[in-house]
Amino acid sequence: MKVKDAMTREVKIAREDSTIEYIANEMKDLNIGSIPVCDLNNRLLGIVTDRDIVVRGLSQGKGENHTIKDVMTKNPISVSSDTDLDEATKLMSQHQIRRLPVVDNGTLVGILAIGDVAVRDNFVNEAGDALSSISEPSKPNI
Repeated sequence: MKVKDAMTREVKIAREDSTIEYIANEMKDLNIGSIPVCDLNNRLLGIVTDRDIVVRGLSQGKGENHTIKDVMTKNPISVSSDTDLDEATKLMSQHQIRRLPVVDNGTLVGILAIGDVAVRDNFVNEAGDALSSISEPSKPNI
């Protein structure tokens, strides 16, 4: 099975100049935890997560009127729609991420969330394994 068979195609996107407040409200209204950031040609520039807003934004003194350009994750890990779903879940596990932007020819075409994989009967175990790895606490550097 390919990523295109499981991904969400209707994706809310943001622009770099969107405010933290606007994006936080969009996440709340849509009940989502991340929004891809694209330019005017739908080229992926980054992704902003609820965690980015808190860790890189609010905790660093960047309030609601700051733009997401300073808090977003730049150059996020992404896959193409023809990527094998098993390979995508391995990437999610390896990089401890729950959402993968899907990019074809440089343009955002969807997003693959761990939940999209979990609802596929053939991939329940892979989704569980990926989620276990994603949810593992990071080990302190001693």
